[in-house]
Amino acid sequence: MVCKNCETEVIQNYCPNCGAPVVLKRINGQYILKEISSVLNFDRGILYTIRELLLRPGKNIQTFVLEDRNRLVKPIIFIIITSLIYTLAQQFLHFEDGYVNAGGFEESTTANIFGWIQKNYGYANILMAIFIAGWIKIFFRKYEYNYFEILILLCFVMGIGMLIYTVFGIIESTTKIQILHIGGIIALVYTSWAIGRFFDKNKKVNYFKGVLSYLLGMITFFLAAIILGMGIDLIQGI
Repeated sequence: MVCKNCETEVIQNYCPNCGAPVVLKRINGQYILKEISSVLNFDRGILYTIRELLLRPGKNIQTFVLEDRNRLVKPIIFIIITSLIYTLAQQFLHFEDGYVNAGGFEESTTANIFGWIQKNYGYANILMAIFIAGWIKIFFRKYEYNYFEILILLCFVMGIGMLIYTVFGIIESTTKIQILHIGGIIALVYTSWAIGRFFDKNKKVNYFKGVLSYLLGMITFFLAAIILGMGIDLIQGI
């Protein structure tokens, strides 16, 4: 027999080269339950990842980047799941109305872009990470992490930020008390703390650099959205 994955000759149940099974089991109810369990379990799933990122973000993300990438949920999957949780909660409960707006850009492409950001803030946060990572690379340039490793850091950190927003959004929508801005402050504090501990927890200036990188990344992201909107309007007007 030949492995369907790497075409290595196989004489047992698993490929000696890549470890793929010779016969792939059919997908059934048991398979679905196992997959759900693997995502939600406390040992290696998303709940474990959330706990570790809340308690020891710097150490756990460093370990993921440099040593072991099996202990935590994959970063891209993590931020997509947390952004989906936030987006679903926001769509059903309608919190964060007015926190992102395009004042002064009414009836323009910029207003439409800002409207999309407001309605899809969870996914817009992923795009924002691209800009924040650039500023982190600038402020922490003496460290040997590359741009993509910094993006991994932000996937984890901003994923937790999405969950913080979600919790405070749910509380705000159920109690009618405007506290989402408090959640925003807590998320910002957590982000700067996690970034600082990732690079060097003993240097206090790193925490300041973390919050500055995050704020400048947000500003750059919204400036890019404005420039994009104005550019599209300019092209359409020609």
